[in-house]
Amino acid sequence: MIEKTYSTPCGVIHYWISEKINKERETLIFLPGLTADHRLFDKQIAYFEGKENVFVWDAPGHAASWPFVMNFSLMDKAKWLDEILETEGISKPIIIGQSMGGYVGQAYAEQFPEKLKGFISIDSAPLQRQYMTEIEIWLLKRMEPVYRHYPWKWLLKSGSNGVATSEYGRKLMYDIMMVYDGDQARYAKIAGHGFKMLAEAIEAELPYRIECPALLICGEKDQAGSCIRYDRAWHKNTGIRIEWIKDAGHNSNTDAPERINQLIQELVLQVRSQK
Repeated sequence: MIEKTYSTPCGVIHYWISEKINKERETLIFLPGLTADHRLFDKQIAYFEGKENVFVWDAPGHAASWPFVMNFSLMDKAKWLDEILETEGISKPIIIGQSMGGYVGQAYAEQFPEKLKGFISIDSAPLQRQYMTEIEIWLLKRMEPVYRHYPWKWLLKSGSNGVATSEYGRKLMYDIMMVYDGDQARYAKIAGHGFKMLAEAIEAELPYRIECPALLICGEKDQAGSCIRYDRAWHKNTGIRIEWIKDAGHNSNTDAPERINQLIQELVLQVRSQK
């Protein structure tokens, strides 16, 4: 993997990509969740590197992709992703998005349905307006002050222990959050902007259809928001296959990496079988 950068009007995005891209094959696009960085997918990168084309980023404003003007939309984020993929000559993306990364994937599918070859949602939720209540949207728009005023030690503990069940997953998220140690205002800004951006994307009431091979993954012990409720309804309403990951939390790819890697491989084979 080699690190590269892409300049946008709001700042510079850092991403990591396979040193040699086989343009005839699909590329696995790993998109971490809100406040997480590229390390969230370390277990997936280690497994797939050398077997598949692989891409992962620090999302705008996160970790190495800073400083960044935080006034962009979810659609902007997906558009910048597409521009990066175009620059790299990647024409067959399979997006694997965890939490916020799954929302970016749906925004990408809305704008570039003909480009997306596969989609995996890991502990994410649907963007369609029908799934979220008015109070949930209202709260999403007002989260920055919450993150700004809570004691940092409490945020650090809840932010790491609350998203994973495994020792590895909790330690990894702790290390990721420590990027913001001493700058809680930046952490609050990233989180607050992300939730507000999500609310606005939901309020846009776009179709957000997934028309490629897709898979929903959710940890059975996911305690983040209402992911389990959303995913049950998403599966029921769309028929998209869902896999419940035993004993895994919100970052199920860190709690059960072997199972997640297997499911990703299965979707890749499904995409290739449809050619």
